[in-house]
Amino acid sequence: MSVTEVATKACAVNPLKTSPALGGALAFLGVEGCLPLLHGSQGCTAFALVLLVRHFREAIPLQTTAMSELSTILGGADNIEQAIGNIYDRAKPRLIGLCSTALTETRDEDVRGDLRSLMARHPDWNDLSVVYAPTPDFAGSLEVGWASAVQAMIAAFVDKGRRPSALRQVNLLPASYMTPADVEAVREVVESFGLSVITFPDLSGSLDGHVVDEYVPTTLGGTPVDHVARMAQSQMTLAIGEHMRGAAEALQRRAGVPFRLFDRLTGLEAFDTFVETLIDISGQQPPEKLRRERSRLVDAMLDGHFFFTGRTACVAAEPDLLIAMTRFLDDMGCRIATAVTTMKPSPDARVPCDRLVVGDLDDLERLAPPAGCDLVVANAHADAAANAIGAPLYRIGFPVFDRLGAAHQVTVGYRGTRELLFDIGNIFIGRQAEAEPYRRQNREDADDASAVNAQVAVGQHGS
Repeated sequence: MSVTEVATKACAVNPLKTSPALGGALAFLGVEGCLPLLHGSQGCTAFALVLLVRHFREAIPLQTTAMSELSTILGGADNIEQAIGNIYDRAKPRLIGLCSTALTETRDEDVRGDLRSLMARHPDWNDLSVVYAPTPDFAGSLEVGWASAVQAMIAAFVDKGRRPSALRQVNLLPASYMTPADVEAVREVVESFGLSVITFPDLSGSLDGHVVDEYVPTTLGGTPVDHVARMAQSQMTLAIGEHMRGAAEALQRRAGVPFRLFDRLTGLEAFDTFVETLIDISGQQPPEKLRRERSRLVDAMLDGHFFFTGRTACVAAEPDLLIAMTRFLDDMGCRIATAVTTMKPSPDARVPCDRLVVGDLDDLERLAPPAGCDLVVANAHADAAANAIGAPLYRIGFPVFDRLGAAHQVTVGYRGTRELLFDIGNIFIGRQAEAEPYRRQNREDADDASAVNAQVAVGQHGS
């Protein structure tokens, strides 16, 4: 197991970290009829909006309190009130998700107190819920912001006290790195065991790329707010990723719902564990379709491991995504030379790599093996670093803005793991094919050189 190093540079040269405020807004985008609101400057919100639009290639509902220099010094309560009023009048959302930024957190504003006061002054907003999630940019990364927003909504909508359990109902808390297609794939597997699922947040309903008949100024699809309250009646909570532990524990404290945490759902062994849990909950054996998908994955692993074994990869991602990808590559026989992440992973996390660094993409480039590597796994921002290293880039995580279909990429479950295996295996095969002409030329040059040396040796001996 590698020892985690923390980069000591004075600044991020090529940032890997994504704003927690953006992670919080992304979680709110998975709730039906919601409009996220960033409590900060217009520039911060505009940058987050650009990344979301470029990644999902969809219209993203996101607003700002538009803090100025003066309001930053004197306090932003008036900006919050004006922003909520404008949003309520124009968009009529069911929920406004208020995320803080470094600008307002540095001043240490009492946002919760301000919200209580202004909501009391506006009884006309009684059909509107406003949930505040502290997501300062200087604390954590996208995973932290996502988890903070989920916990804030659980605290707002789930009443304390145990309720009678709904028959065969479970909660699914997806990881922040799971795409809408990932979420949909996992939910379908859970439902195949005869279980009903409350997925929260549910990006598969709001950011799955469907075309609507008319413009809607809020999120279209996602988890209904009343379904969040019904999570208290579930038999079990299935949480994906260590960063979702806090949300699962909060639900357990408030409503007594037990939970199971899965560090990843990518890989044969990892998803077997998830399926075994579903068997225990449902009392049913896996459906034939799922058995067939598992068999196909096993066959793909047998077919593909020749092209993974002995290869070297460098990975840069958020902690839980990093664990999923490094463990998958390690399972297939790859050596992870360098792994770079945004925060220290959990002490219990196993990251199979030669060197684990909390840093940025500059560290990924700087600490890559001198002889190079065969693959770089990271988001689209790592394109320049991968070119400098001289390795192809497999894009995963957030953001992926230079390829189509980022929201429809599936890397979890038996089927998703098989697709991931084929995608990366084909990159290795292509890299091997590209290198073959050079190796052939080197062999021919070496043979020519050997022939010349032999002639010279014979001539010298004859003389």
